[in-house]
Formats: sequence, C-alpha cells, structure tokens
Amino acid sequence: MPRAIIVVDAQGPSGPLSGPGLERPSDRATVDCRACSDRRRIVARMDRPPVKPRLRLARAGDAESIRAIYNVEVINSTVTFDMVPRTLDDQRDWIEAHAGAHPAVVAEVNEEVVAFGALGPYRSRPAYSTTVEDSVYVHSDHRGRGHGKTLLVELVRLAGTHGFHSMIARVVGGHEASITLHRSCGFELVGVEREVGRKHGRWLDVVVMQRLL
Repeated sequence: MPRAIIVVDAQGPSGPLSGPGLERPSDRATVDCRACSDRRRIVARMDRPPVKPRLRLARAGDAESIRAIYNVEVINSTVTFDMVPRTLDDQRDWIEAHAGAHPAVVAEVNEEVVAFGALGPYRSRPAYSTTVEDSVYVHSDHRGRGHGKTLLVELVRLAGTHGFHSMIARVVGGHEASITLHRSCGFELVGVEREVGRKHGRWLDVVVMQRLL
C-alpha cells in the first residue's frame, strides 16, 4: 500500500515566502531549514510501524478506562443507543457480568487500555443461547491503527472456543467503519431495521450482520 507522506513546503502561493519579516536571505534559509526538519519528523512518525496491542481479559481495575472510552460515545455519538453515561459501579457490574461465557477483552498499548470489546447474549430466551452479539469500542486517540480488527478477530476466536454457533453485529446505520470492519472479519449483511432508534433528534436504522462459526 502506498505510504502517505505529508510534505511541509516553505513556498507561498507565488513562490518563496516573503514579507516584512522574511526579506533577508538568512531568514529564508532559516524557514527552509525548519521546513526540512519538520518534514523529516513527520515522515519518521509515519514510517514507524503501529504498535501491536496486548490483548487480555478485562478485570475490575479496568472499569474507569473502559467507562471513559464508552461514555464518550454515549454522550457524543449514535454508535451506542445508551443515553445515560455509566457510573463506575455500573462499569464494574458490567465487567463482572462478562467474566464467564461472554467475555470482555481489552487492548493495551504501553499498559494503557486503548480499546475494548465484548460478547453478549443475543436474546434472553433459551433457544437463542448459541448466538452471541459483539461490541467493539476504540479510544478516539487510537483509531485507524487496526486495534478494532485485532479485538474483533479475538472475539470471533473466543466465541468459537466457547461453543457458540453464530455471531451477530448490530451497527447503527451509516457507520461505515464498523460495517467495513465486520465484513473484513467474515460477517455478511442480513438485514436493516428501519428507524428503530432515536437519539440526538434523529431516527436511526440498525444494520444487522452475521457470521456463522
């Protein structure tokens, strides 16, 4: 894949930068030098390979980190249909509820939780017990680095290991990043629920995707 490189240029719209503060040759040389230095730093950052996260099961001590990631989405987005931010006790209860057959997993980079995901029951009636629903959330500062896919691949593996037969993803309509992520992990579109949710003054569709294990 071609690597994107941001180039800092010391050229103005009509040529070299000029003006009252940049009339001496020494000033232009200083600007050019700084531009080259900035360019080298940017290219060096983009050449650096992404850090692979460490995955592990969530534990009680992760409650605040998970809550911080999740509550941003509760307040600011429609990716979750929750409308009330979780308290710390709520989050601890959630982690405890995901300690068995429906695990929660966190992704750590440099000992910081940057993403989390979980399996949950699809429906409460017993005949649905072989089907699970997944959820994946990535901290806004760590998106675009593959952490979501790393988590989803692990959740698929865990679902198979725990004996489940089917995985369902329910994604808010228009959330192309999540739809693309699930497609890349073998999920197929099975339907769309029209205007089943309302949040931030908008009617929301739900895209239903499925993978058989």
